[in-house]
Amino acid sequence: MAVADIGYDGAIARASAANLFRRKRLIAFGVPTIILAYLVYVFFAFDIPGLAERARIDNARILLADTYSHKVHVSLDNRSGETTVAIEGENKGQYAAEAWPAWVQRDGPSVVVELGEGEVVRFDPDAVRYAVPEYGIVTIRRTDGGIVLDTPSGEIPEWINASGTRVSITRPAGRVSVTRNRTEALRYFAGWELFFFTLDSPFADKSWAELASLAVSGDQVRPGQSNLVAMASDFWNNAMWRHRDVAWAIFETVLMAFLGTMGAMLVAFPLAFLAATNFSPNFLVRFGIRRLFDFLRGVDGLIWTIILSRAFGPGPLTGALAILTTDSGTFGKLFSEALENVDSKQIDGLRSTGANALQRNRFGVIPQIAPVILSQVLYYLESNTRSATVIGAIVGGGIGLLLTQAIQTQKDWEEVSYYIILTLLMVSAMDILSGWLRQRLIGRSTAPANS
Repeated sequence: MAVADIGYDGAIARASAANLFRRKRLIAFGVPTIILAYLVYVFFAFDIPGLAERARIDNARILLADTYSHKVHVSLDNRSGETTVAIEGENKGQYAAEAWPAWVQRDGPSVVVELGEGEVVRFDPDAVRYAVPEYGIVTIRRTDGGIVLDTPSGEIPEWINASGTRVSITRPAGRVSVTRNRTEALRYFAGWELFFFTLDSPFADKSWAELASLAVSGDQVRPGQSNLVAMASDFWNNAMWRHRDVAWAIFETVLMAFLGTMGAMLVAFPLAFLAATNFSPNFLVRFGIRRLFDFLRGVDGLIWTIILSRAFGPGPLTGALAILTTDSGTFGKLFSEALENVDSKQIDGLRSTGANALQRNRFGVIPQIAPVILSQVLYYLESNTRSATVIGAIVGGGIGLLLTQAIQTQKDWEEVSYYIILTLLMVSAMDILSGWLRQRLIGRSTAPANS
């Protein structure tokens, strides 16, 4: 019987092992198959092939060039015949008629624009002519019936987009656009032009050596004002790059994050005692406070931003309230969990000395949870500085508003790059500051529990 029992048990073990191997084999092959099938579904459901066909590499190339360079617009009003030359096409960057760049010249009634690489555009009275080396001259005429395009080959190359009302030519050297009312040639130059001084400033177009010489010179460019002060004033009040407005927007963004984070800490800290099991014995109170925390953090901060902006109107304070609302729920959960993990021996020791509840919490509880709370608050302050940029775009405040406005113009992408770089620097500065504060207040960096 013993041998039979052993044989029976062995058969059961072998069958169990075989079933286990089959399950593992099924999982090993089944899970990747399901994932692969899902990815195939996503590929067709999201129309990835169509996305590739709709991709405009030329637009992407133009966008990339706009982020690190600037354009000088040579514009002809076809109705009045007036030609203007302006950086980024703005009145604030317009050259005086007698001070055009050397690559834009008048030739009798015509205007000749050299775009570089041997390509030349002529604004003639009867037509616009674009000379492309090794290709020929593209002629664009304005007629009563619309825009007429003539090419040397008789065919339209891929770098020309033509219709009956508009012709656009996009070349590495620049761009040309012709409509019935307006003709415009654009030439790219590396760098952010007029970043320091606009054309109306006496310090514009001067080299760094010349600026350094003027800064220490006793000859005042503006009577009654030192040259160094005049430089700082012209830079601060730059009408194109708006450095003064940008600095205020950065301040608003940081203030939004600071008020929201610190306000959330002040709201969540006392409520956390009511949500902690060892400090709030009443089940209904704990349940209600915890569900409140779930509700506050369960609704995304952007949703709170939209709701509060309808209630209080746009502005940085609305953004701060949105951060406060969301973080109150998050801090409440984190703080209550920290309270539930405190060491009761210190509290019991204070109780034995006759300390009341307030004293026990002040000297027995807060010193234990202070490092955790400070670490959490500093981490979220750093994170909210980044989030405040997005929130500011919705509520109309901070650097987020300027970033949204620059994107909506669809032309000044170098300003978009400028604001993004400033945002990155702002977040990095807050990261360095919060790390330094952790070292000073806590003694070491403590990673947040739910980061």
